[in-house]
Amino acid sequence: GMVLSCSLESAGEFVPRSAVPFICLSQFPRAYINQAAEVGLWVILRPGPYICSEWDLGGLPSWLLRDKDMRLRTTYEGFTEAVDAYFDKLIPIVVPLQFKKGGPIIALQVENEYGSYAMDKEYMPYIKEALLSRGIDELLMTSDNKEGFKQGGVNGALGTINLQKLKHQHIKHLATAQPHKPKMVMEYWTGWFDSWGDLHHIFPPEDMANVVTEILRKDMSINLYMFHGGTNFGFMNGALEFNIYKADVISYDYDAPLSEAGDYTVKYLLLRDIFSRYHSERLPDMPTLSRKAAYENSIMYQHVSMWEALQYTEGPFKSESPVNMENLPVNNDNGQSYGYTLYETQINRGGVLHSQNNVRDRALVFVDQQFIGILKYKTVELAVPDGKGVRKLSVLVENCGRVNYGKVLDQQRKGLVGDILLNNIPLKDFTIYSLDMKPGFIDRLSGAHWKVAPDAPTVPGFFQGRLFVDGYPRDTFVKLPGWSKGVVFINGQNLGRYWSIGPQQTLYLPGPWLHSGINQIIIFEEQEAEKKVLFVDTPDLGMTVDIQ
Repeated sequence: GMVLSCSLESAGEFVPRSAVPFICLSQFPRAYINQAAEVGLWVILRPGPYICSEWDLGGLPSWLLRDKDMRLRTTYEGFTEAVDAYFDKLIPIVVPLQFKKGGPIIALQVENEYGSYAMDKEYMPYIKEALLSRGIDELLMTSDNKEGFKQGGVNGALGTINLQKLKHQHIKHLATAQPHKPKMVMEYWTGWFDSWGDLHHIFPPEDMANVVTEILRKDMSINLYMFHGGTNFGFMNGALEFNIYKADVISYDYDAPLSEAGDYTVKYLLLRDIFSRYHSERLPDMPTLSRKAAYENSIMYQHVSMWEALQYTEGPFKSESPVNMENLPVNNDNGQSYGYTLYETQINRGGVLHSQNNVRDRALVFVDQQFIGILKYKTVELAVPDGKGVRKLSVLVENCGRVNYGKVLDQQRKGLVGDILLNNIPLKDFTIYSLDMKPGFIDRLSGAHWKVAPDAPTVPGFFQGRLFVDGYPRDTFVKLPGWSKGVVFINGQNLGRYWSIGPQQTLYLPGPWLHSGINQIIIFEEQEAEKKVLFVDTPDLGMTVDIQ
């Protein structure tokens, strides 16, 4: 409704690769695409397999990285086998939904911004053929930014461009490359995403409106990225690495025309006004918004330390050398995808612990369960205090999100990806715990012997409280003042990460995650716990900065 009342004719849709196991793959796209048809939208489908989208590994599943020779987004056999298996399941669902068969799909995109990667000249023709040979018969498109445009195309597909500010060279570029063909901005970036430790990016509404007006005046087609950004729930956020690694926050509000929680913005109203000029009929009324709720604070009155919670993990596993999370023998031998991995070994002296930059991405280090420091990309050395006898060294490594864009996709293995040294000698004989914190683990943990949270609880640890909802559950925002860094679970589901460094200060919690009555809140906190969790009715995405 909100899309229609803003008068958009079509919706560009990514099929998220890793969030859709094959079992439910049959229902998801069909229902979603049919819903678009029911409300009168055409669909431009982007079936991937790589979708970027600020998702972990661009939506590709981490089990691909179990192969040490894997070359993602190329015609490497290990990759094309996986793509073929995926398309064999997905494309037969999509074929009857094409326009020529009476469905709403008017075009499909071949991969996504391949020009920015361009590792294999045979790859785009392979993906195109993979679609055609399975019965795809609509207009094919590619989409690239200006830099990638030349290398991202494939014969027989219409090249489109992605941008935020329209420059003369963009139009010239399209006209020269594809004379007498329609011009389209496939991703018009209405805002931008945020990284932990940065500010919250905004793109002024007037600037956006001016560019959209100009694109339409030039008779170009436009697709807004994003119209509604939404949320990277759980551990699904991606990251960027151009010399320096930066993980994306959980909010994907994007400063888009519809906010993360689906509320109207100034941008929405401006777009409605612009688009109405291109319509002969009056636009539908704007749907009423859902009211947000501020609930009572939740007191986190119960506690279990991480050390006690290890018994509820799958494992542990013994290994002479460290094993990266993807290659652990968990999850039906598909490895660990997300979350934390704990590596433990015995030491009999202090000295200098050196990560050799093998920590991906951030590690808390403990001796006999006492915290001694952090290892990360820029911090590769740590002093281990002297002590008597044999002590236990524990290294808790977090996968903060795999890079989703750029040239380093093949290097996205997480955990400890090689040896760590104590006084220049590689540590050996590890016991490894997989803390992926999936619903099964949280369920087992719920049955643990929780104790009343002491004044100085052991961290890392799990904290439990309740949220009481009277009547119909409404959307709300979780606020964690005084907490440091960790993960929020609502009724067993992973809502996402929080981190006091910001910019994001609240986590969007949709009403459907809650039920009337008592709801379980579990917080995994790494370093500094508070007594309570707040539920407020307005988001706080942090201090803002204009996109340059």
